[in-house]
Amino acid sequence: MLAAEFLILALETVRELTTFVVTRYWISAKKWEAAEGKCRIVFLSDLHNRMYGKNNDRLFEAIARQKPDIILAGGDMLVGKNGHDYHPASEFVKRLPSICPVYYANGNHEQRMKEHPKDYEQSYKEYRAGLIKAGVHFLENTSAEFMCKDVSVRVTGLEIPDKGYAKVKRKGPDIKTVEACIGECDRKSYQILLAHNPAYMNIYLKWGADLVLSGHFHGGVVGIPGFRGVISPGFELFPKYSGGYYKKGTQAAVVSRGIGNHTIPVRLFNSAEIIVLEF
Repeated sequence: MLAAEFLILALETVRELTTFVVTRYWISAKKWEAAEGKCRIVFLSDLHNRMYGKNNDRLFEAIARQKPDIILAGGDMLVGKNGHDYHPASEFVKRLPSICPVYYANGNHEQRMKEHPKDYEQSYKEYRAGLIKAGVHFLENTSAEFMCKDVSVRVTGLEIPDKGYAKVKRKGPDIKTVEACIGECDRKSYQILLAHNPAYMNIYLKWGADLVLSGHFHGGVVGIPGFRGVISPGFELFPKYSGGYYKKGTQAAVVSRGIGNHTIPVRLFNSAEIIVLEF
């Protein structure tokens, strides 16, 4: 009996490592009441060079079928470690502007390559330059503003100090640190904050974002149905924001379970996902 159960779990893990789902969230807010139709945003995070078919065609076609107005990339699209080639991520992301405008905020993998270039074989500068040439807009502690269905939207990409990602002696940002990086929140536009590490969600919400988009936790690797993921990259057990949709008053947060895998090649009750946000 135990052997059969183990086999079922092993087969489910293999299935989840080779497939993905489309997760859809409907988001309503007072700032969207005057919208002329629906605005659709695709949010991607934590690809980590994952390939779904030749040239990542399965993933690209699934995104294109959603007919998004905007694509937001929330970081860790590549693997920022020596011995890994960034080209699988680069070649995929370069294709996305053919669908719609793309805005890219860094995760810890891109950030550490940028801040410590001598430690890495791959060049973040070259990676970034290639994506910009293809039409990708980078948000490195900067913001972009656009209109979507007659609603003013402001998207900000936050890069916290790298000690916020430490495995031990981790020190997260406070509100003053966040404001030093990206300034004050825009209260007039619909403010989206791309903040890769969800461990500091309360700080992001205190900053004032209408919507926070995060990733990084990979859904906690193994999901407990009806509860949370099991562990974060910082070895926190049952992290509160392991993946899903969260509401706090008039504010909201969405944490991606990631579209790829890294370091621990395990997924169980925790499907890789493309996130579609309908406003």
